[in-house]
Amino acid sequence: MEPKINLAARVKQIKPSPTLAVNAKAKALKAAGADILNFSVGEPDFDTPDHVRAAGKAAIDDGFTRYTAVPGIPELREAIARRFAEDHGWQYTPEQIQVSCGGKHGLYNMAQALFGPGDEVLVLAPYWVSYPDIIQLAGATPVIVPLTEEKDFDLEIEVLVKYVTDKTRGIIINSPSNPTGSVFSREALEAIGKLALEHNWVIITDDIYDTITYNDGKLPHILDVNPALIDQTLVLNGVSKSFAMTGWRIGYTAGPQHIISAMNKIQSQSTSNPSSIAQKAALAAVSGPQDFPTVMKEAFEPRLDYILNALAAIEGVTCVKPSGAFYVFPNISAYYGRTFNGKKIEGSLDMADYLLNEYKIAAVPGVAFGADRFIRFSFATSMDVIEDGMKRFAEALGRLE
Repeated sequence: MEPKINLAARVKQIKPSPTLAVNAKAKALKAAGADILNFSVGEPDFDTPDHVRAAGKAAIDDGFTRYTAVPGIPELREAIARRFAEDHGWQYTPEQIQVSCGGKHGLYNMAQALFGPGDEVLVLAPYWVSYPDIIQLAGATPVIVPLTEEKDFDLEIEVLVKYVTDKTRGIIINSPSNPTGSVFSREALEAIGKLALEHNWVIITDDIYDTITYNDGKLPHILDVNPALIDQTLVLNGVSKSFAMTGWRIGYTAGPQHIISAMNKIQSQSTSNPSSIAQKAALAAVSGPQDFPTVMKEAFEPRLDYILNALAAIEGVTCVKPSGAFYVFPNISAYYGRTFNGKKIEGSLDMADYLLNEYKIAAVPGVAFGADRFIRFSFATSMDVIEDGMKRFAEALGRLE
């Protein structure tokens, strides 16, 4: 029977988050008694630090449970500005910072404030799953620029220019990347910056994984490569990954004041403000000790080494070594065209279904990230799960005919 009420056209253009969908299915199967090994979720397997949790509890006990200023409490925005200055030397005023209900909400506010019908935004693939849909929700067009495994998913400028048109309004950078863990080279960032200055693009740099890196020294950043870009760059970050605070839902954006003011107008008509309690917890995170990401990184490194060695031992599987974040993104396309019980594996979605249904491994298909030859595993889980999971994964691939 056809429904009586039609949906808006915009909702038909977008997909639900595939990472959240896989995670929900894995949790439902586990709740039903299945022995699920969950590699799908993009969050650290650590508890929020004690001092941050204490700040959240204190906010409740102190009755800090009412509306706050739309862009976030002043002391949190001041602390974020200080953090940018101390960590990078970037100078922002509190009025140039918006606190949002997670980093995804900041991206949504940004797209709504900046883009509309007829605008094109360059999205580098593999990309985080929500970038194209957030752009489409603004009425704009995501233009997908492919990166290659052979170049370690670094940007080749001669490829990028092929996708530039007179409708290009901006570009999204995510370094370290979800899903690949790759980091853009200084040369790539210089090239992006040059084009952005020439064409007056807005640069959206999603730095949510910037504290979780495995390279020595400071990561290249587009504002360090070319400080002149600060007047046309939006820096998005948050406490979700750095402080294991995914459920607290606090992200933040820094940028030109007129853009932040426009984003505040958008936020004022959607969520009003982020949770008052979560803001107090985020204040403790941003202004307190900054060693927690290092603790996580030291736990992640042996897991990364193990999973890379396990993948390398599987015939036909290749994987670029991540420089940051907590994902591996192996190429499993050598197994496409093979079958199990007569059903052909024709792409990453088929592979992800096969792994979950037959081997109880939850992973996210690469097609969700614009790269169908790959599949994403999060190693933000225990070594026991990783060891068992990689054993099952090798068995699963070996069973295909």
